[in-house]
Amino acid sequence: MKQITFTNIRIILFITGFGLINNTLTAQETEDVEGVLSNISISGSVDSYFRTNFNGLNKFETDSDGEIIGSPQAPASSFANDPGFAIGMANIILGYEGEKVGFVADLVFGPRGEDAVFLSGPSTNIINQLYGYYMVSDKVKLTLGNFNTFLGYEVISPVGNFNYSTSYMFSYGPFSHTGLKADFAFNDNWSGMLAIMNPTDWTEFNPIGLYSFGGQLGYSNDSGSAYLNLIYGEQAPDSEETFQIDLTTGWDITSAFYLGLNTTYNTTAGSGFYGAALYPQIKAAENFALGLRAEYFKELEDGGPVYGADVSTVNFTLTGNYSVGNLSIKPELRLDNVSENVFIDKDLAPIDNLSSFILAVVYAF
Repeated sequence: MKQITFTNIRIILFITGFGLINNTLTAQETEDVEGVLSNISISGSVDSYFRTNFNGLNKFETDSDGEIIGSPQAPASSFANDPGFAIGMANIILGYEGEKVGFVADLVFGPRGEDAVFLSGPSTNIINQLYGYYMVSDKVKLTLGNFNTFLGYEVISPVGNFNYSTSYMFSYGPFSHTGLKADFAFNDNWSGMLAIMNPTDWTEFNPIGLYSFGGQLGYSNDSGSAYLNLIYGEQAPDSEETFQIDLTTGWDITSAFYLGLNTTYNTTAGSGFYGAALYPQIKAAENFALGLRAEYFKELEDGGPVYGADVSTVNFTLTGNYSVGNLSIKPELRLDNVSENVFIDKDLAPIDNLSSFILAVVYAF
């Protein structure tokens, strides 16, 4: 039988102690990793749709020589404009929310995403948002990076909109900004924000050395919210400053009836637009709601970004929203009426209105 010496005992005690320390450290590291992972979130969406016009072209028309003489018609607003069966985008949002710090990496794939980041280069055109933030206190939050605009009622992701197609005011206001912003919580109801940013939609970097300033004053309670937003600054070299002021508000009138409002004014040296839109929505059943967007959009006399100087547009968009779990099925009727003949009908004759139908599905996770 092997004799157990004092030296053997010391070795045994050392090994045992090392094992206990290692187990303790491993348990601590596991707790730390689990703590970090518990603050990480993954969310997003996918969407696709079918679109057709009732009184406009749904395909390319050519003459006897094969030259294109007519193209599929669509409103000159952003997204959901392709004919037939089409895809929107896949959206994946990775976030981390710590006690004081966090980040968001919002990635988009597909035509809707590409349109949203149209000024980004090929290497970054899948990045919709990319920013980090620091909670200086429970009243002040600093954010640096690329973030979606604070102006307007509608957003890039179809999950955040009741209607599937988008308004003119949303389409020609900013999509995103890259810069530094400070959010302030004055009390439980009032909030504010100040920002310095690259020119509008230059989200990857600043190639022209100009900056814009943004601000927001907000009020919210259990029934809804209202935000007054503004942006000011040069958006291009040798250009006068752009000024846009925007009011976005929405309230639960009853448990089944909601009313939203967006009104905006945008000008650069007399060229620009203004408009207003109402968003009434009614919850007809537990998993079905009906919503209307009624928008008036007017381009200024010295020039406008859509159909031309001094042109006015009215659009009515009626959307149903039937939810099955995380899937939303959205049938939509839209009528755009313009003060000029900007569309063509199926006989290639100029017309001032376009009626269309969309059936969209949006899955959020």
